[in-house]
Amino acid sequence: MNTQEIVQKLWNLCNVLRDDGITFHQYVTELTYILFLKMAKETGMEEKISVEYRWDVLSQKEGVDLKTYYRQLLLDLGSKGSGTVKQIYNDAKSNIDEPRNLAKIIKNIDQLDWYSAKEEGLGNLYEGLLEKNANEKKSGAGQYFTPRSLINMMVQLMDPQPGELFNDPACGTFGFGIAMDHYLKEKYDDYYAEGVNADFQRNQALTGCELVPDTHRLALMNAMLHNIGSPIYLGDTLSSFGERLKEYDLVLTNPPFGTKRGGERPTRTDLTYKSSNKQLNFLQHIYRSLKTNGKARAAVVLPDNVLFQDGDGVKVRKDLLNKCNLHTILRLPVGIFYAQGVKTNVLFFTRGKTEENNTQEVWYYDMRTNMPSFGKTNSLKESNFNAFVEAYNTKVRSKVSDERWNRFTIETISGKGYSLDLGLIADKKNGNGETLLEPNVIAKKAMNEIEGIMHDLKSIINELQ
Repeated sequence: MNTQEIVQKLWNLCNVLRDDGITFHQYVTELTYILFLKMAKETGMEEKISVEYRWDVLSQKEGVDLKTYYRQLLLDLGSKGSGTVKQIYNDAKSNIDEPRNLAKIIKNIDQLDWYSAKEEGLGNLYEGLLEKNANEKKSGAGQYFTPRSLINMMVQLMDPQPGELFNDPACGTFGFGIAMDHYLKEKYDDYYAEGVNADFQRNQALTGCELVPDTHRLALMNAMLHNIGSPIYLGDTLSSFGERLKEYDLVLTNPPFGTKRGGERPTRTDLTYKSSNKQLNFLQHIYRSLKTNGKARAAVVLPDNVLFQDGDGVKVRKDLLNKCNLHTILRLPVGIFYAQGVKTNVLFFTRGKTEENNTQEVWYYDMRTNMPSFGKTNSLKESNFNAFVEAYNTKVRSKVSDERWNRFTIETISGKGYSLDLGLIADKKNGNGETLLEPNVIAKKAMNEIEGIMHDLKSIINELQ
């Protein structure tokens, strides 16, 4: 049994909980509580869990005793546990009211092919479950879920190095951190390569911050199953808590879209331009959190409004262009996020050593215009980024022959009021969604029609004579 089949079996268990009125997102959280205990046994990590709350004890309980025991387990592990265990079960509450449903889930989990699961990697299994949740529109979890193909492309272009400190200030289930870890392990022999500090890589290098407690649990579980022990904080990056998140070599993230509740501004004291626009505040946090050594870099997914918003938007973009070398903007295709109409981009920039004049030109790649809409039936693949990756990595970018690849100088950008809403090529579709033809094709078609008309006219004239 492969990982995909095991994930499907786990996902099918959500049907058991429908009678308890449990949502898809609640189901994944409930499953995490139970899976943690089973996986701790399978990975030989049960010493972190009190003897009375280990898997073998849980799996023997039945009926009302099971329900009472399980609720006490959640309470005690969250209050009396330590380390990751305490964080995962902090304020944990079960929404499963029917003991038979709880018993059925435990039994089904116990009967899974755990040998195959361990062979393929328990981390991969859990990642598959999280992705399944995101792909289920009813769960709501996929509204801004970052596709794995997009994450992998961003990690590849950022090319993380051993010893570098990474952060995702809006980490969700820690997808960027997991991809970063996978990239480094493949490139540096699972951290056994010469000169690599394995302890630093596993326990310090890959950090994150998440605001939502239930999502934070999923991130912790995901990291643990990938043998990542670096801190993943539960906190609000846009509050005073976020002021400690700084001096990073790398930041990769997809911050939440929208505005602060009630239009309030962030409570941080270190942001120069405080806005009700979350993305503008996150953008400021990100470039300010990078080291000023000329090497620290970031890749950030942001919606179109960040590129053109007036007022605070102009100030933040000008500050970004001064403090960083914003060398590349990728205009992403539509449909990769479930929220209707959301148009997004990836901004790639490097923090400068100085505070002024670090951006001289910005290269754009348009993957949006005259492109298909991606979604559940037409998923975004890594191969879709091949042309962009090739252009990005070309040493002399001006030699790239691709109409989607264009350059704008800082003079042009400043002349447009520091708007970054540039780089989209001519749309070859009209208002009805019909493809517009190239001028030479239109001319040829017109000539053919004229020749046809002339032929018909000659025929009519001959008949009249």
